[in-house]
Amino acid sequence: MQCFVLLACLMALCHAAVVKTGPVTLDPFMFEADYVNSIETTWKAGPNFAGYSRQDVKRLMGVLKPTPKEFQLPPKTHELGGAGIPDSFDCRDKWTGCPSLNEIRDQGACGSCWAFGAVEAMTDRLCIMLGLHYHISAENLATCCESCGDGCNGGYPGAAWEYFRKTGIVTGGQYNSSQGCQPYKIPACDHHVVGKLKPCKGDDPTPSCSKTCIPGYKTSYPDDLHYGRNSYSIPNNVTEIQAEIMTFGSVEAAFSVYADFPSYKSGVYKHETGELLGGHAVKILGWGVENGVDYWLVANSWNSDWGDKGFFKILRGKDECGIENAIAAGQPAIP
Repeated sequence: MQCFVLLACLMALCHAAVVKTGPVTLDPFMFEADYVNSIETTWKAGPNFAGYSRQDVKRLMGVLKPTPKEFQLPPKTHELGGAGIPDSFDCRDKWTGCPSLNEIRDQGACGSCWAFGAVEAMTDRLCIMLGLHYHISAENLATCCESCGDGCNGGYPGAAWEYFRKTGIVTGGQYNSSQGCQPYKIPACDHHVVGKLKPCKGDDPTPSCSKTCIPGYKTSYPDDLHYGRNSYSIPNNVTEIQAEIMTFGSVEAAFSVYADFPSYKSGVYKHETGELLGGHAVKILGWGVENGVDYWLVANSWNSDWGDKGFFKILRGKDECGIENAIAAGQPAIP
């Protein structure tokens, strides 16, 4: 009898909870999204990665840590004082003739963000500094740089820039683009909700390294290689990072991703809740102030269906999630 009464009480409590709060969601990332949208913060969350597991998203976190000593790039500083830094800056507005600044790539179901953040900034800088409209190949870097890490299983941003300087990287556009010597071979996938594109699931192997260009491409692999003149890091200093971006263009940054970040939709992100998922690399292309909050303007590599059309803003000046502590860059060599 006592057991029956206890069971009845429990059922009544569960019913009351459902009536008061609505049905309980089973989506792992909606817990964080609902929490963020229920508190006073600087950003809004949405149903990104609906239907995905934690492991699916962890797969996309491809920055390996700690960085080996040989890939810790030498620091580079600027003499531009803080007085010369504007309140807001966007590479897209300064270098309007460089369309790559507006592009959002897609790393697919592969932890190659370390390569994407690098080649995106390299591509921008080829245009900004040399006036060349080539896409540096994420495929070539992710599959052929053995010293960089392990392809889809992660790598080191610093090693990517050193590889650009020492070995060179060929051109190549996004998946199914037939653009350049080596377009990306891993299909784009859906980072918003399962069902639109191929799901960002599974554990696909890294494609094999190839030293040839796709059929029909008129330039040979050796002749298509582009090189970096140097590679370096930027100190954990907001003014130094801003000076680098204003002078030479976008940079690669690495930061720690927590379980609330995948749900980002708008505003200025700062970590509010959730476990650590891993390290992720992105491209910073500017900064500004929104509702009194300083932010970095960042391009992600999770397709334009994620976040704010593929971009996001993150708190600036507080080394949020370590984003100001791992800036890698370099300048392209004249062909």
